[in-house]
Amino acid sequence: MSGTSTTVANRLREVFLNGHFIANTNYREQLQDLNWMQATQKTGNFNTIAALTYHINYYMAGILDAFETGKLTISDKYSFDLPPIQAEQDWQHLVVTLLSNAEKLADAIEKMTADKLSQPFFDEKYGTYQRNMEAVIEHSYYHLAQIVLLKKIVADSHQ
Repeated sequence: MSGTSTTVANRLREVFLNGHFIANTNYREQLQDLNWMQATQKTGNFNTIAALTYHINYYMAGILDAFETGKLTISDKYSFDLPPIQAEQDWQHLVVTLLSNAEKLADAIEKMTADKLSQPFFDEKYGTYQRNMEAVIEHSYYHLAQIVLLKKIVADSHQ
């Protein structure tokens, strides 16, 4: 474990589980009080909150699987293939899975040595482990901002 791995892991925890430093919120706070109808409400041609939640979880789950199997098999073309959400339990399952995967990924990052962080991420064309873990964080903040905005639009449409 290196100081860098702890820093990257804690940044991942911030965006998903407990942080306020960058966005003054996190996924847990934004998703915990939404019901499945709000999460799946379509607004214009934007993705739904549920679709964005699935999208971010797709990448985390794929990375976790790659850590276990040694094979990176995720593909951008499947990252929005959200299974139907037809009840509250479907939505809650997605939220719990996202938050659980965030903690698992943070734990895995935290255990990485500085040497591991500087190694190629499965293929040299993807850059290093550190670059990819930081990209997960940045990508997650990008979609967190969308979720915050969509949540406000959804709330306004119910007033």
